[in-house]
Amino acid sequence: MISLRDVYHVVTATVPLYVAMILAYVSVRWWKIFTPDQCSGINKFVAKFSIPLLSFQILSDNNPYKMNLRLILSDFLQKLLAFVALTVMTRFTSKGGLDFVITGLSVSILPNTLILGIPLLKAMYGEQAAVLLSQIVVLQSLIWYNLLLFLYEFNAAKSAASVSPSSEATEDMEAPQESQPKEEVEEARNRSSSPRKIKTMLILLTVGRKLIGNPNTHATIIGLVWACIKFRWKVELPAIVDQSITVLSSGGLGMAMFSLGLFMASRSSIIACGTRMGVLAMGLKFIGGPFLMAAASLAIGLRGTQLRVAIVQAALPQGIVPFVFAKEYNIYPDILSTGVIFGMLIALPIALVYFFMLAL
Repeated sequence: MISLRDVYHVVTATVPLYVAMILAYVSVRWWKIFTPDQCSGINKFVAKFSIPLLSFQILSDNNPYKMNLRLILSDFLQKLLAFVALTVMTRFTSKGGLDFVITGLSVSILPNTLILGIPLLKAMYGEQAAVLLSQIVVLQSLIWYNLLLFLYEFNAAKSAASVSPSSEATEDMEAPQESQPKEEVEEARNRSSSPRKIKTMLILLTVGRKLIGNPNTHATIIGLVWACIKFRWKVELPAIVDQSITVLSSGGLGMAMFSLGLFMASRSSIIACGTRMGVLAMGLKFIGGPFLMAAASLAIGLRGTQLRVAIVQAALPQGIVPFVFAKEYNIYPDILSTGVIFGMLIALPIALVYFFMLAL
């Protein structure tokens, strides 16, 4: 049973993040300390330095030889189900497209497991829950954040691709004329497919170059390689290197919340995306995410404490890192900011509801 001491530890982990956010908010809204360019620079520092180094630290502290395979498969299946569901939803909403799918994935399946989740689930299910949750944090840093960056870069490259005269001509050629023989129509279609393939290849090459140059890609690969070396041969980083990384990474989440506060101050309302969209985001996060995780976990065969941990962690509020990415690429940062602010406020009672429901 969760004690008042456990609740205090959760609150202790959460309140400092709000302190950073509120301080940033008043710094812009009341004190006028930061300019818009400076606010953008702070967010870029978080995206290019703090988060990559935090990802490296998380990966290098995890033993890759002792990962829970069923948990990994359940996590993967949940993301796949969410992607399919959001893709279908775009056909029934006014805001369709890849940007909507990216935002939906960020809101619904990337929880704030590091700060709030570990003390909360440790209080609920013991040390085993903390180990399982740390593995989910590793998966987010290694796979899902990089996949999210890929989708952001792909969306940006696709929007920037201009329509050339040759491609316009290709589209004209693709429309079959009734008067043309069938063989000529097929030949025209085969000729017209080449420009499309070239355009797709150029987009993918652009995305690949951007990802190769992204510090988060380097940090996750190096972190995984170092973890394999560290736990295979029992070696440690030199103290100077370790402390240098810690200094920059330890404030990563705090700086992310500070960037969130700066963004809030630039908007006329705290609920920047509007009440309707805010309610939809909360529904995706606290109902859709756990439901998909329960379905995926049961399908893979998770049972007992592992199943409960998987479902409750999916009911944790949206992570802060996706907001930083959304702000960097300017794709619905208002929705992500609302998800962080209000999600963390209602996270504890919602997690307790799931805890008691699963105990029945």
